[in-house]
Amino acid sequence: MTENTQSRKFLRMSASPHVHTHLTTTYIMLDVIIALLPALAWSIYIFGLRALTVTAVSVLSCVIFEYLYRKITRKPSTIKDLSAVVTGMLLAMSLPASVPLWMPVLGSFFAIVIVKQLYGGIGKNVVNPALAARVFLFMSFSSEMSSFYEPHTALPAFSSEIDAVASATPLSLLQKGNVPDISLFDMFIGDMPGCIGEISVTLLLLGGIYLLCKRVITWHIPVTFIATVAVFSLIFPTGDMGGLEFMLYELCSGGLMLGAIFMATDYATSPVTPKGRLIYGFGCGLITVFIRYFGYPEGVSFAILIMNLLTLALDKWTKPTKFGGAKDAKR
Repeated sequence: MTENTQSRKFLRMSASPHVHTHLTTTYIMLDVIIALLPALAWSIYIFGLRALTVTAVSVLSCVIFEYLYRKITRKPSTIKDLSAVVTGMLLAMSLPASVPLWMPVLGSFFAIVIVKQLYGGIGKNVVNPALAARVFLFMSFSSEMSSFYEPHTALPAFSSEIDAVASATPLSLLQKGNVPDISLFDMFIGDMPGCIGEISVTLLLLGGIYLLCKRVITWHIPVTFIATVAVFSLIFPTGDMGGLEFMLYELCSGGLMLGAIFMATDYATSPVTPKGRLIYGFGCGLITVFIRYFGYPEGVSFAILIMNLLTLALDKWTKPTKFGGAKDAKR
């Protein structure tokens, strides 16, 4: 065999650019799972095994629905890329621990089949599947989605009938101008009522730092998102609280940290350019504050979904000029 023949055998010719990286979808999703585990472990401590049960049902349902859809449509299986596992975890972590167990199953079907697979699968969905499913469940079953319980309430792990005293979340109190009866320290560590994965600001930030260090996400979206909410909350406090106190309560309440770090940064539904990401993060923060002030107490989910729909436009508007070229003239 000649040298040229050996070269043709082992070299593949293709158009540039030629980029080689160890990063794969599975590798990235595994990092996201690792980043979510501390907050999930804390929620199990706060809400008991019920939080683990809801998460397990959600993850298992997402994996099964993705496998069955790909099987029925005769497409290659994609469950090994772990994206369905991440969707299941994010969906579960955006639900109260007290939801009936059939709800994460229904939400998983909506997220995987309707939002993700019908649009072509991973990377082709228009909006974040977990967030879309969360909003779908909220619009359909608002009572179940708004039932939060005091920390360390012994919720049954598998029962669909839960008898416990519901508690008002800090966000619902803040919207009415009342000071939450939970200290900022307890809110920062996560000893408060709320959804499964949104209560511990400390551990969510820790997960975000891990993803930044692993270069799975960049700082543009989460920092701009959180900073926008902080600035507007500082300038426009409600009730008798000072601006700084109100701002800290707003930052530690609801799904802001979970949404800004883990959902708004979804590759498929967020801009690819740095400038586009800054605008995207600002838009998410601005809409979140607007909804929290004038509508539903929690506006993170709706804000991210609205900005998801503007991602293509942001990528187009912030597309960099080609090297050695000029911007296209307006027609």
